[in-house]
Amino acid sequence: MIKQLLDEAASVKNTLDNLYSHPDPLQVVYDNINHKDIEFIALICALFAYGNAGAIVKFLKKLDFSLLDKSDNEIKELNNLYRFQSSQDVAQIFISLKRFKEKTSIKDFSHKIYKSSKENKLLNVIYAFINEIYSLNDYRSAGYEFFFSKVNKTSAYKRYCMYYRWMVRNDNLDLGLFDEINPADLLMPLDTHTHKMGLKLGLITRKQADQKCMLELSKALREFCPNDPLKYDFALYRISQTNDEKALNELIKNARS
Repeated sequence: MIKQLLDEAASVKNTLDNLYSHPDPLQVVYDNINHKDIEFIALICALFAYGNAGAIVKFLKKLDFSLLDKSDNEIKELNNLYRFQSSQDVAQIFISLKRFKEKTSIKDFSHKIYKSSKENKLLNVIYAFINEIYSLNDYRSAGYEFFFSKVNKTSAYKRYCMYYRWMVRNDNLDLGLFDEINPADLLMPLDTHTHKMGLKLGLITRKQADQKCMLELSKALREFCPNDPLKYDFALYRISQTNDEKALNELIKNARS
């Protein structure tokens, strides 16, 4: 019954109409869907996706993504800041991504690491990307490092996992641009909403929303849909975010029966 209800929830929630019903950074991705640098724009949207969803979208809509083609000096004139990132941090983020873009695409880079990995494939892709980014720019600050994260064995990497969900899955919601990565290998973008839902539904037992918990929830969802476990991500997130009590109570009732 839980699988059936989750499948029904996913079919209802995984639509563009539902996406635009409440603020979400993926909206800004779709607003720029035909941009030549969509994979970089999507990454910027994903990695700035922390805090209030409305504030995230408002900030992202103010960004000039054409800066990805500008000189370092032109980028340094940028005057946008967001929560942990100062204007200088945001400028250096654009500079680092521009330098990455000059070397390769995120798609090609990700596919190369993915195909060379035997296990923990997506985590290896994320680790490799972070290491590459830091090799391109000596700039460091708390805000800059929070944005790109660091390589460690405890982080759930929610924002990166969400990015790869957007880019790998191919349905009415996600873009399906990274076609050499198997959706079966995607990992759950674990945040307060999906963590809470996982606990309430008995899919996980770990109280700390860390990497172990993320792997636990990813494994649980893979049992429902081995080929596409993240089809349930947006539905679980949206039910919690919007306090959809009817959907939540029905899921909990059937989880306990």
